[in-house]
Amino acid sequence: MSRSNNGWEPRTRLGRMVQDGDVTSMDQALESGLPLKEPEIVDQLLPGLDDDVLDINMVQRMTDSGRRVKFRCVVAVGNRDGYLGYAEGRDDQVGGAIQKAIEVAKLNIIKVDRGSGSWEDRAGGTHSLTRKAEGKAGSVTVEIIPAPRGLGLAASETTRSILELAGVQDAWTKSHGNTRTTVNLAKATYNALRNASQSRTPRRARQVQIEADGEVSE
Repeated sequence: MSRSNNGWEPRTRLGRMVQDGDVTSMDQALESGLPLKEPEIVDQLLPGLDDDVLDINMVQRMTDSGRRVKFRCVVAVGNRDGYLGYAEGRDDQVGGAIQKAIEVAKLNIIKVDRGSGSWEDRAGGTHSLTRKAEGKAGSVTVEIIPAPRGLGLAASETTRSILELAGVQDAWTKSHGNTRTTVNLAKATYNALRNASQSRTPRRARQVQIEADGEVSE
């Protein structure tokens, strides 16, 4: 079975496995332990991802030739059903920075450990998290606490956007530090969900991922 995406020619082992039909879901791709280094893999396995530009900043830097201006964009992507990615991108143009961030966010896709972890809730749902999650970025710390069905998202706008992209419908959140810095707040929220997901990954699989991180192609 061969699938193509606008003439995409895979450069990695995982990419070839996806194109040949040996890997047919994002679960299989993440559980393989092989590094995700081609955004086309995500395009194949999770078509129609939503993206949300969380922040755009103009960054100035002095060089020998004068002042250079670039734009930094913070983007989250997700299918609103358990998969989430996050990244920052920089470019001379806003559009270019957004596109770069989206492509890198796809490479940072994680499976969010959703469940019904609130003691007030029935077991078996996927509307919240299975347990409390915590993440940090810079001075910001974000805690995400499982909530019963129907509560909604008690969260700031940035945190809410990321949770919605991940498919989390009910949660309490707490944040500490300079939360007005959108980039750190967004990254801390993503890190919280990633930390919760990694805690469910078998140690051997995590070690395979660590050892494979340097792979570019095979």
